[in-house]
Amino acid sequence: MTNPQPPDSPHTPPAFNGTPSGDPSATYPAAYAGGPSAYAPAPPAPPGRTLAIVGLVLAFLVSPVGLILSIVAAVKLGKAGAPKGLAIAGIIVGAVITIIWVIVIILMITVFAGLFAMCTELGAGVWEVDGVTYTCGGS
Repeated sequence: MTNPQPPDSPHTPPAFNGTPSGDPSATYPAAYAGGPSAYAPAPPAPPGRTLAIVGLVLAFLVSPVGLILSIVAAVKLGKAGAPKGLAIAGIIVGAVITIIWVIVIILMITVFAGLFAMCTELGAGVWEVDGVTYTCGGS
């Protein structure tokens, strides 16, 4: 039987390098024979690794939730003996942003409480006290 393609054609199949019997272990080392021990399986991810990533992302978006998830991930990773870098980063970011939000909320409450107290004292109308104009609505 003849091959219709010329021998130097790019479509020529590669030459057979195996043995006539077709046994690949005769040509290749045992590691490449395709047996069950050819490759070691990938080690499983430590418990809490995905939780640490989710905690870090949520620390930027919803900081209290990210902080809690990062703490849980750090505990799980610590018990597994795995590195806790992402979990610690999530704890730091979540704590800092949570503290900033708490400070902002306290300041807003203080400012509005002062405004409500001033309007309660002055009554309805437009008032100017020490160069500050207050517009208080009445009922």
